[in-house]
Amino acid sequence: WSPRAAVLCADSKLKRIQLAIIAMAGLTPSWQMACLSMAIAMLALEPASAFSFGAPGGGLGAVLSASHTATARGCLHASFPANSVRVMPPGALALSASSTADGSIKRPIMKQRLIQHKAEAFWFYRYLSIVYDTIVNPGHWTEEMRKAALIPAELNKPDLETVDVGGGTGFCTIGIVEEGVKPERITLMDQSPHQLAKARAKDKLKGVTIIEGDAEDLPFETDSKDRYVSAGSIEYWPDPQRGICESYRVIKPGGLACCIGPVNPTFPPSQWFADLWMLFPTEAEYIEWFTQAGFEDVKMTRIGPWWYHGVRRHGLIMGCSVTGRKPLNGPSLPKLKMGPKVETRAQLPEPFGFKKILRLVLGTLGGFYYFLVPVYMLLKHLLILPLTLVWKDAHKKLM
Repeated sequence: WSPRAAVLCADSKLKRIQLAIIAMAGLTPSWQMACLSMAIAMLALEPASAFSFGAPGGGLGAVLSASHTATARGCLHASFPANSVRVMPPGALALSASSTADGSIKRPIMKQRLIQHKAEAFWFYRYLSIVYDTIVNPGHWTEEMRKAALIPAELNKPDLETVDVGGGTGFCTIGIVEEGVKPERITLMDQSPHQLAKARAKDKLKGVTIIEGDAEDLPFETDSKDRYVSAGSIEYWPDPQRGICESYRVIKPGGLACCIGPVNPTFPPSQWFADLWMLFPTEAEYIEWFTQAGFEDVKMTRIGPWWYHGVRRHGLIMGCSVTGRKPLNGPSLPKLKMGPKVETRAQLPEPFGFKKILRLVLGTLGGFYYFLVPVYMLLKHLLILPLTLVWKDAHKKLM
């Protein structure tokens, strides 16, 4: 992905096309054939109605709000006043997501996916941590996206006590430091010692407190943090509502919680692979979880890789940033009874039986599909690029 800067700085569209072709030529022949085969297959599968002619999920379109404004960064920033958000009654977590406005197909909200388990996620990241910063981030979670996602968290004061939950290799934590928070005021927490080993080796994270912990049972005092940030973690939580309630508990009154995570695809093959792998919440579910936990002034910012041109029908591993402000001190007071934890971290690492091994293998195959999607989208971007010489809206209309 490194040729992007050169492409954007080119002084003519023709030069941009030339540089883009050179960038693709850098792939080995086997990867070129694999990417082209996938591109042809997905182009054949994608119906014309799926293109961005106002189709649901086809771009930065309508969201669950009566008012919204597009930001200069190309993201959509939407406010969700308390009186415009539907609050679920107790026991309503099994409601279908099909009634939402983001084009989701019908599915059970709380169905656990194959890697949406603490033990499976532990072993999944045991190996993914080796290539996380070099393969996952460039295709799904860029520095530009990180900047757009963290702006709503208002990390603009050096002495803000901040926790980064599920911080992994520290990519998001580096963004928090760059926003202006002192490293000494930041705690990076993750359940994966393999991911944290990568974080500890980074010079930009010197001074940051790095610990192991459970997102659903945070090792912090109530009302002790000014900011809570979690990026790319909620998709592995067995009980997302519990994790969001924990974020409410640990921040101080007036503090902000920011959750950055995937968004649900609407293209059926992508939906199938997403549900095979991990949790891809709908936008409505994020808002429900935050409002149920007691947050006010809940807001959502849509993010995505620049070469997607706003397309969201395949889902995004990092697709939105949701923030909420804590109005009162004390723990969360959700309108539903949480019950006992579904899974505890004390079991990690645990011996694997056949069932868990099968879940891990099949879930990983689902995840592999999503490592290919950004390559496919870049190929599609490049195929359409010559048309922009004569049709400026080619990407907007044909992606």
